[in-house]
Amino acid sequence: MSRPLLLAAAFAAALTTVSFDAAEAQSSRRQDQQQEQQREEAAKKRRSAEEWGDSRAPLPQLRNAGPCPYVKVLYDAARYIEFEGGREASAAVGYSGEIQGVSAECAYKDDEPIRVSMEILFDLGKGPTAQGSSKTYRYWIAVTKRNDMVIDKQYFDLPVNFPAGQNRIYATETIDRITIPRAQMTTSGANFEVLVGFDVTPQMAEFNRAGKRFRVNAGSDVAAGGSTSGQ
Repeated sequence: MSRPLLLAAAFAAALTTVSFDAAEAQSSRRQDQQQEQQREEAAKKRRSAEEWGDSRAPLPQLRNAGPCPYVKVLYDAARYIEFEGGREASAAVGYSGEIQGVSAECAYKDDEPIRVSMEILFDLGKGPTAQGSSKTYRYWIAVTKRNDMVIDKQYFDLPVNFPAGQNRIYATETIDRITIPRAQMTTSGANFEVLVGFDVTPQMAEFNRAGKRFRVNAGSDVAAGGSTSGQ
């Protein structure tokens, strides 16, 4: 190949290289411009969000698919009073107790069963005929169809110790394993009730049903209200 051709080829190669370098530089500049434009747009969005208070709050927690079951203390079994010899008098009271309150919460969604957690507050007493400083109270929790049949009922033991010189104590029980199956997704918790009560004798139930009551720590003198006829 003659020198002029070589020079021409070299010149052409040089032109090609320059063209390529120029194209690369132009592409780099375009990328820089695009990135700068994106940064400006992002900054504008941030400023707009700050001006309008468009901050994203956290997602709300999942809610139940419907209402919770109705939880209550059964009146006939709300109080526990032992009478020595079956004699309804404050001097004959052994161990006693009253369910002061129940708090509950539930959770369910989709086709899941209803899970109920409960906290039960007991007010427990030791009367003049109580034997010893320890007592194991027995209570139950029942799940029923609303105003209908009992679906399930479980019993629980509550052992307590009365400190020396103390004839009244409070105890709290937490139950977090109540599970109520649902027939279908549309079955609401409102279809069920959860009842709580002491394991009482027929005499105790009748005493409660009649509205009679003593103080939980009934002593050897008077009953609440001054008589066994109740309040």
